[in-house]
Amino acid sequence: MQYIVNFFEMIKGLGSNVMVPLTIMIIALIFRLNWVKAIKAGLTVGVGFIGMNLILNILWDFMIPVSDILLERFGLNRPYVDAGGGAAGVIAFGTTVGTIIIPFILVINILMLVTRTTKTINIDIWNFWHLAFTGSVITLVAEKSGASPTEAIVYGLIGAATHSILALLIADLTAKRIQEEFRMPGVSISQGFAITTVPIVLLLDKLYNLIKPPKKAVEGEKKAVKRPSAVASLFGEPIIIGALLGIVLGVAVGYSFQQTAELAVQLAALMLLLPRMIKIIVEGLLPVSDAARAFMSKRYGDREFYIGLDSAVLLGHPTTLIASIILIPIVLVLAMVLPWNTTLPVADLAATAFFVSMATPIHKNSLVKTVISGTVIFTIVLSISSYFGPMITEVARATGYAFPEGATGVTAMSAGNWFAWVISMIMRLKWFGAILCAIIIGGAIYLINVVALKVYTHGKKKPAEEKANV
Repeated sequence: MQYIVNFFEMIKGLGSNVMVPLTIMIIALIFRLNWVKAIKAGLTVGVGFIGMNLILNILWDFMIPVSDILLERFGLNRPYVDAGGGAAGVIAFGTTVGTIIIPFILVINILMLVTRTTKTINIDIWNFWHLAFTGSVITLVAEKSGASPTEAIVYGLIGAATHSILALLIADLTAKRIQEEFRMPGVSISQGFAITTVPIVLLLDKLYNLIKPPKKAVEGEKKAVKRPSAVASLFGEPIIIGALLGIVLGVAVGYSFQQTAELAVQLAALMLLLPRMIKIIVEGLLPVSDAARAFMSKRYGDREFYIGLDSAVLLGHPTTLIASIILIPIVLVLAMVLPWNTTLPVADLAATAFFVSMATPIHKNSLVKTVISGTVIFTIVLSISSYFGPMITEVARATGYAFPEGATGVTAMSAGNWFAWVISMIMRLKWFGAILCAIIIGGAIYLINVVALKVYTHGKKKPAEEKANV
């Protein structure tokens, strides 16, 4: 077991820039793709992710100073500093559960593929930290309640497994919508946080659909779409929207003309270049997806398989990017007005796009709906990250994490995961909680694979069904 743990520790240490293309290559070879094409596919996906991260660094480099100015103007002072998803991942992987989480979750994924309870092959290994975090919190709580170290770890692994299984099921549920909207065949989103926003957004979308806009407004919108004016066409361009947002933000924080112009150009570049990087990633995934489809069709008939990826591949959508920038001041207001909030938004404030990436396709690119849903999501995120603040601080101290200067406690908005909170509350019941988790998993498998999937895919029939009807 120690050799296995050491092997996966080495893989984890390679970093996502090496781990992602290597995983793609291995999967491509398993699906009998020519080794030259497998290497090219892996490297193409890796290059796409590197390019995407470089462009996102532009956003963070320019938006973090803006966020700092806004924080100062809002006069926020909270005890738990948001250290960001990267720091939370390091802390989560540094625990006992975190050291064995990668092989453990891969085994669960393989068992679900074999038993046909999922179609997703989750290669988003870095983001297993979300699952490690759920397991680590449960382990910590169990130890404090008097459980033995071994028993506490078992409870933690049960909780992590529950989170993982639910993530795979929701990835299956949303796969078709993601594939159609982002033109990424054979892909699903299995990231441990992104999937938790799906039930919230689906519920909110149902509520929005109950509100019917005035007839004149609908007719006016249809005319505008059919015959857009020159001005409307200009302002409908993502690159122009990015520049305008930069100007608005620059003026709002009191930047000089030069600083405002730089921010405008950088955000315009973000709007234009990020979608191009996503296309490169898709280009690399296409041959793997085709090979997987051919491989599985030969052996299992029409059975489909999806490659589970990080929600980062969804960030290139203009609606998501615009909503994420609008949400920055909204998050600061929420942090100020929520009486129970103890989180000071800092590191994850420039990464708001990750929190609403699944809202855009579900809301069919509606900016207004995405922003409103984002506000609800961040209300939950701030509440949960505040609840977990003391636990994250305790684990951080135990794992030797270096606190930000002046911080007495740390948390992360990325850890404001309501699945983790619900599962941890259930697992307080120990073995009875484990039974409840098993019941929840069984119910989720039935609801998603039998009921919800048919409704969510708009009741589309398979070719065989259509032929029978004819």
